[in-house]
Amino acid sequence: MNEQLDKDFLEAYERISKEARNLAPDVMLRIYAYYKQATNGLSHQDFEHMSHDLKKAFKFNAWTQVSHLSTEEAKSEYIRLAKTILAK
Repeated sequence: MNEQLDKDFLEAYERISKEARNLAPDVMLRIYAYYKQATNGLSHQDFEHMSHDLKKAFKFNAWTQVSHLSTEEAKSEYIRLAKTILAK
């Protein structure tokens, strides 16, 4: 495991959680998707009961779009996106 990547990912997560407010829905979905892929990989169990929940369907779709990324790639993309958001 890459300890520096893990440290940078945790720092980005903490900063986004505290500092990012009123983000556009598409940005929030990308943050969510990268985070979930970085921490779990794609797990369909999380969305078994989404048949009538549009919000969960959008989340699942966003996550599926990044499911090809490895954990490390998803962490890197999360960090990159967080830096872009926080720089504004």
